[in-house]
Amino acid sequence: MVGPMIVEAPVAMSNTPDNRSRAQDEAALLELIRARSFRRGKFKLVSGAESDRYFNLKPTMMDPQGAFLAARAFIDRIVPEGVDYVGGLEMGAVPIIGALAAVSHAEGRPIRSFFQRKTAKEYGAQLALEGLGPDETLEGKRVMVLDDVATSGGSILKTVEAARAAGAGVDVAMVLLDREEGAQEALAKAGVRLLSVFKASQFG
Repeated sequence: MVGPMIVEAPVAMSNTPDNRSRAQDEAALLELIRARSFRRGKFKLVSGAESDRYFNLKPTMMDPQGAFLAARAFIDRIVPEGVDYVGGLEMGAVPIIGALAAVSHAEGRPIRSFFQRKTAKEYGAQLALEGLGPDETLEGKRVMVLDDVATSGGSILKTVEAARAAGAGVDVAMVLLDREEGAQEALAKAGVRLLSVFKASQFG
């Protein structure tokens, strides 16, 4: 005797991060940056130049949704590059590095990371590069340098130089926002491509 046929009802797809498209995530991230991290006015930049657009991405990167969305945007671009480590200069790179390390593990796409101190510790192991385990080294590894914003590219170049001095190969960097004020050209002279999630021109 054949029992009754059981038909399973289709499972509704929830609006979870795994089911949203990259375009939707990045559109939401763009609006979050616009609301939390972008202002118009007269501002002096770290490079000494003046600008009528000001970006402070810390309020976005320290926001729970912002940290998650920024990490996913970075991971989507890091994985195809096939790098061994990502790292950047404190403080700009630290929030995004911490977020993407956690999110990449949760998504099964683990990315190893480190950050560079602006000044090496004067005690203990006196490290300039933090985050590497006792048996880890950048020697012979391919590294991508990260930052929150690129203006002149100076902060990125400091970590490029430090990573290369540690024996790493560095030919690519990435930022959440490229201010389009010379960083791409400066990094190209050092043999480094600059990738970005957003560009300043997208904010008008």
